[in-house]
Amino acid sequence: MTVTPLVPAPAFRGRIGRDPSSGHYAVPRRYRLHLAPGHDGCLGIAVVHRLLGLDEVCPVTLLPQRPDCPDGGYTALRPLYEASAHHYRGPALAPVLSDGWSGRIVSTHARDIMRDLARSFTPAAGPVLYPRGAEAEIAAVEELCTRAADPAALPGVLDLLERRLSAHSHVAGDRLTAADVEVWAALARRDTPRRTDEHPALWSHLRRLSAHPAFGRHLAGRPA
Repeated sequence: MTVTPLVPAPAFRGRIGRDPSSGHYAVPRRYRLHLAPGHDGCLGIAVVHRLLGLDEVCPVTLLPQRPDCPDGGYTALRPLYEASAHHYRGPALAPVLSDGWSGRIVSTHARDIMRDLARSFTPAAGPVLYPRGAEAEIAAVEELCTRAADPAALPGVLDLLERRLSAHSHVAGDRLTAADVEVWAALARRDTPRRTDEHPALWSHLRRLSAHPAFGRHLAGRPA
């Protein structure tokens, strides 16, 4: 029997806000992403970063494909973790959103990072990945993607996504949103039996997304 390792809870959950009183307010080039190619949470962040064209606004540091510490963390991230939490002893994990002004970590929570990038730095002509009125639907898709990591739950998740995509062109309606990024990041690189005859709309949608440069360039393992 394969035992799925427990994933540590995010250690830091600061947020970027539009209000300067929040401390972490939106300033171009103040923040930096630290992403690991093999991490699904990093994959979703990298796609959002690419879709929004944020290379100059929020630079990216790429970490090695595999963690270089025995605890599954990264040596390069250790100084950030130690500067951000006194006597920090846990693994220095990716993803990380760091603050160049303070030299500390803002967040290690992938979905918070995706939301904050999209809401704080979306260009005028960029896609609206978290449209108003779709919050509950996107949250429901995020929960499905979390469940997809459980092999016992995966068939049911695929069935639900198939029904969504049989009714609409995208996961949460008829335009690209963060829900599509979530589903693609959860399934595109996973070793999932692809019974396309059972879920034709789902796998067709994933193929269409993979043909988009913001998605497909990450399949080789480099998220930015």
